[in-house]
Amino acid sequence: MKKKALKRNAASVITAAAAFGLLIGCTSQGEQTETGAAAGGGSKEQVTLKVEVFDRGNSPAGMTVTNNLVTKWVQETFGDPNHIKLEFVPVPRAQEVDKLNVLMASGDAPDIVFTYDPNLVYKYVQQGGLMDLGELLAAGGANLKSYLGEDTLNYGKFDGKQYAIPAKRVYLGKYSSMIRQDWLDKLGLPVPKTTEEVYNTLKAFKEKNPGGSGTIPLGFSLAPASYEPIIWPFIKKTTEEERYTLMQLLGSGDKPTLMPGHKEGVKFLNKLYNEGLISPDFALDKDKKKLQQDVMTGKVGMYAEDAGQSYGTAPEVVGILQKNVQGAKITPIDPYTNEEGKHTKPAYQPAGMYVMIPKTSKNGEAAMKYLNWMAQKDVLNRLTNGEEGKNYTLQDGIPIVKDDEATKNLLYNSGDMRLVSNGLDLGDNAKNLKAMALAVPEAFRADAAISYQNGLADGIAPLRFDRPIQAEVKYGKVLLDKYEEMLVKCMMAKPDEFDKVYDAMMKDYMSSGGDEIKKERTEAYKNMKK
Repeated sequence: MKKKALKRNAASVITAAAAFGLLIGCTSQGEQTETGAAAGGGSKEQVTLKVEVFDRGNSPAGMTVTNNLVTKWVQETFGDPNHIKLEFVPVPRAQEVDKLNVLMASGDAPDIVFTYDPNLVYKYVQQGGLMDLGELLAAGGANLKSYLGEDTLNYGKFDGKQYAIPAKRVYLGKYSSMIRQDWLDKLGLPVPKTTEEVYNTLKAFKEKNPGGSGTIPLGFSLAPASYEPIIWPFIKKTTEEERYTLMQLLGSGDKPTLMPGHKEGVKFLNKLYNEGLISPDFALDKDKKKLQQDVMTGKVGMYAEDAGQSYGTAPEVVGILQKNVQGAKITPIDPYTNEEGKHTKPAYQPAGMYVMIPKTSKNGEAAMKYLNWMAQKDVLNRLTNGEEGKNYTLQDGIPIVKDDEATKNLLYNSGDMRLVSNGLDLGDNAKNLKAMALAVPEAFRADAAISYQNGLADGIAPLRFDRPIQAEVKYGKVLLDKYEEMLVKCMMAKPDEFDKVYDAMMKDYMSSGGDEIKKERTEAYKNMKK
């Protein structure tokens, strides 16, 4: 008990000291002076700033996500001049919410943490776990305010206060499908353009076995990039009220769980699984590692992925496939269609990752200083593209990243280090799309451009209420787990037992919070329309 009391007293002193340091650590231009002890008396005492970083298990040999070329550059360029020691704290990407919950609950969270889940942010707000960033942003966030703008920053306001700094999401597309063009050519098949044609193509892949032993017609993992592009086109056209009241926000994305057509979408996945057209061990592959491995070793005929990711460097899926399998060719496609013939799929909101500073942090001022430094155009460009001449050249004002090992090793996790921007913003959507395609190796740029366009086609923007839905905050994580459990059990059920399994899983889902979310969203919609 004494230890807990001491901790509480220490936290109070730290909070007061941080507030005091903030008041005296700002110039009339809004720029901050030395952080920590230096703000109070001119000493050069070093502050240790802990920053979360996603660990995707893809670091080049000899490097880690906490010790690589970019972390060293950040330390030398930002840390050393400001007497701040950067300490990066790795969090596995596939378990980021669970890991962050543990860190927050234990009081050991880094000074800068983040998530894509707005419900999780609000949960921390309600628990009193986050620092109100309003004064820090006003005093030392001039670059952030200029770069993000009020519209993006508003996504980080909860209960009227700025509890998070949302990253600007430059590209709003989510997913794109890919197919082995050389398999189609070998079998004399056209590129599938409808869901029915996809099914027929997958059947041909299985029967003709163009990949040899171990052919997987449709590569699939238990990740949204695999199941959402297939399920969403089955969703029927509804009224605005139905969309708002039957959709459920689980994690960082809307799930059409209660929408008409959802059951039919899952039933189609059941058909694919029972006919041996889909990755047999998909349920064990939440991080897509097995899927990527199967694609790169030439086993997969078709799959869906985050738009453009197959051409990236973490790993460079298509490039590695072509090295492993002579003559292999991947074509980006947009084949799944709804009742109107549209290629509907979910899209992103203009705000991306939510960056937060836990209330337990001693270094709120230093954390804001770091984010504000990052929001400068030259810093964002350096984190994204490296050094001009060494890692990229300019073509019509667009950075062309070099396709060499040194550059790949430098930029392999650039998106995870660039906390305030999901993508490099060149100020024009067409220019941004062109820049994204030009950022991949030259041999894949034309296909990457198509992949990015496919990700945007017929995209459905996420819904947004004027306040968080409390039931989604309370049950979102549990229901996301139950949703994926439902997908697994329903996909693997015998066809004649599908209805029974689906109905039972939905009953469990609704009684575990789904009903409460539906009721609250219905009430919130009525209030929004008053």
